[in-house]
Parts: sequence; C-alpha cells; structure tokens
Amino acid sequence: MLPTITAFERSPDRGKGLARDMRVRWALEEVGQPYDVRLVSFAGMNEPAHRALHPFGQIPTYEEGGLALFESGAIVFHIAERHAGLLPDDANARARAITWMFAALSTVEPPIVDLQIAKLVEHDKPWSEQRLPLVKNRIRERLGELSDRLGDAEWLDGAFSAGDLMMVHVLLRLRGSGILDEYPTLSAYVARGEARPAYKRAFDAQLAVFTAGSNG
Repeated sequence: MLPTITAFERSPDRGKGLARDMRVRWALEEVGQPYDVRLVSFAGMNEPAHRALHPFGQIPTYEEGGLALFESGAIVFHIAERHAGLLPDDANARARAITWMFAALSTVEPPIVDLQIAKLVEHDKPWSEQRLPLVKNRIRERLGELSDRLGDAEWLDGAFSAGDLMMVHVLLRLRGSGILDEYPTLSAYVARGEARPAYKRAFDAQLAVFTAGSNG
C-alpha cells in the first residue's frame, strides 16, 4: 500500500512550492518512494474526518497502513528513518542532521512565518508599521548566523540530508521579500536545493495541482 499525503485542493501559494506538503513530496522523491495524494479543500480541512488526522485542521498529513501522522517535520523525519538517503549512517552525523531539521523548524522558520503574518494579516493594524522592521531584523539575525555557519560548504553538514531539505524549504518562504538576496551564500545554497532532481519532481507535482485547479 502506497503512503497517502494530503495537500491543498487550491493552494494559497498559487503553485510556487511553498505549501508544507512540498517538504513531504520532496522527501518521498529523494528516497524514491511512490505516494498518493488526497486533495483537501479549505472547508474539508475542518471536517471531522480530516480533524481526526490533523487535530489543528492543516496539511499535510501522512497515512500508511495503520499509521497516521501530521506535522511536516515529523513526517519527513519518519520518511528519513524508514528509507535510505536522507540521514547519514554514522550515528553522530545522523544526530547532527536531525538537529538541523529542528533548527530549521524551531529557530529559522518562526520569524519568517511572523513576516508573512505581518504582511498578510496585520498590515492594517495601527502598530504594523512599527512592528515590521523588528520582524525583518530578527530574520536577518538568523540568516546572518546561518550564513556564517554554512560558509563555503555545499550543505550544512557533509552530504545533503533531511536537515538541508527542511532548511532550504524554510528559506524558500522568503522568496519575494528580497531578504534572502542579501545573503549570497544562502541564496546559492537554496539554488542548489532547487536544482536537485527530486526537488524538481516534487515541485512539478505540486504545480500540476494548482494548474489543474486553475483550468477546472
């Protein structure tokens, strides 16, 4: 039985590969695991059947046999543990790759999400103009630290891993803000991730959903 993931029926990113199911698609493509996709509408995300899979009514979810998971990081971690290719064999290197997964989600992504909320949800608030520079500065602080750590390396810790997969996708959420362009080292790092054949397959699969929905 193939694993089944959920994705937006009509993604708010308009096919740009920024929705979090992209991380799961990319991981599955990296390890060569075929999968099915069940598209969910915004209304359907609040239905009891979907809430039973994801208590917060979001995507993605992952089902395989009797196992049901939610949260993109947990799903990618599960895939990386079950299949070769996303975590090193060496125990210490494996632990470091997992650490980078947590860093992407817990340290780098939160201020990036704050920026998106500030622009989309809070832009009409009287305090928005004062808050926005603070949010951007927090992002720049994290990107500066990450850029210094990456340096001239191709990936975060030796070979490409699930840590890089998560970090690249988190950084992609800055596309269009201009902030990532201020850090050439990180821009090149993201470009290397996007150039991976598995990323391209995952991106095309997600884009096809948006294209089909737009033509429907």
